Amino acid sequence: MAESTLLAGPSLRRLRKREGLTQAAMAASLGISPSYLNLIERNQRPLSARVLVQVIERYDFDPRDLREDEAIGGVDGLARRMADKRFNDLGIDREEVQEFLAAAPQAAAAFARLYDNSHPDAERGEDPIGEARRAVERWQNHFADLDHAAEDLADELRLSRGDISAALIERLREKHRLSVRVLPSEVVPGLVHRLDLHARQLQLSEMLGGAARRFQIARQIATLEQRDGIETVVAGANLTSPEARERFREHVTDYVASALLMPYSRFLRACEQTGYDLPILGRRFSVSFDQLAQRLTTLQRVGERGLPFFSARFGRTGRMVHFTAGASGAAYPLEGARWPAWAPYAAFESRGTMLTQAVTFGEGEAVPRHWFTIVRTVEVDGAACSARRAIVLGLEARFASELAQARGVSLDPLDAVPLGVGCPRCGRADCLTPAPARLSLQRGS
Repeated sequence: MAESTLLAGPSLRRLRKREGLTQAAMAASLGISPSYLNLIERNQRPLSARVLVQVIERYDFDPRDLREDEAIGGVDGLARRMADKRFNDLGIDREEVQEFLAAAPQAAAAFARLYDNSHPDAERGEDPIGEARRAVERWQNHFADLDHAAEDLADELRLSRGDISAALIERLREKHRLSVRVLPSEVVPGLVHRLDLHARQLQLSEMLGGAARRFQIARQIATLEQRDGIETVVAGANLTSPEARERFREHVTDYVASALLMPYSRFLRACEQTGYDLPILGRRFSVSFDQLAQRLTTLQRVGERGLPFFSARFGRTGRMVHFTAGASGAAYPLEGARWPAWAPYAAFESRGTMLTQAVTFGEGEAVPRHWFTIVRTVEVDGAACSARRAIVLGLEARFASELAQARGVSLDPLDAVPLGVGCPRCGRADCLTPAPARLSLQRGS
């Protein structure tokens, strides 16, 4: 996917004012005309690489300040806040959000800060889950330094060859003097893993399947070998409560484990070569469907981007229990919605089947966005009793034409199922039954 043009007018204007320069004086120091600088400051011209180098060399300037909007999640992060139902009557569309962010990034950041601090959950006290989720959204669920480190470690361990489990176990044994032991569930009741430093063992419940065992071993390696990198990311999130920091730390640690099992460049090449064929990818990297779904939301490496997926997880009651927006721009107000016409609800009656469905939703947007979604149920590894979740992968339908799972599915917006605002907020007294779902079924594994 192509990189966006670097429009950095407000940042350059603040730098000029900080230095006490006129446009003519700064233009002369950069070797450009005052009129050209004026166009750059008004975002009518992009900041070229040559001019950027001049700015860095001549002024005490950190180029990361040019991407200050990333602190609020860029256009997608701001759009998610604007999608709040309290703004529905304003009809704010994505183009207006882009214009606001480009013209006044500091004002946009002020709005985002005010919005985050006045979130409805704040009325009930701290919301560590929401706070951690918003931190993930600010990074669009991509932590570049950790991803590179995990990829280097995967290359060192040669995880692309032979038995991945054996390579991971050997790493724990050789570098950390830890063995892996699988224990009966009654020995570790209520736990899926435990680190026993006295016995020098990573103990895993017998209830874990093969993919889940590999993930837990990779996670332990991530905890031991990327601790400093993980803590740097957690500290940079500036979270206010210990609970939010711990939840964010857990997410980032899971991220490193996934990046170790699915190294970025090799994984992205496999995605592009197979048309993101999910069963093939799962077998090739020895991962489960839910692990694969989470990894697909992370493909935001500069110069090497994948498709912008979101993922969600639903419980048997239809309640969303997890949501990751990635770079998709999907809005979190999906929370609390009940859309019986959407595939996650049918998935529980179709165990072992992959469902695909085109839908439209986009609460707070002038025109609901058109999405292609893929759904499958998974068993919860390590549960003491049978538990099942529906995992949803989605991306805008305009990106879906090359997907293996989209073959034979109409991507015409007129054929999409309109999900609206969800049953709790619909208010239609005459709706006797939900609209019938239009589903495509594909056998998954």
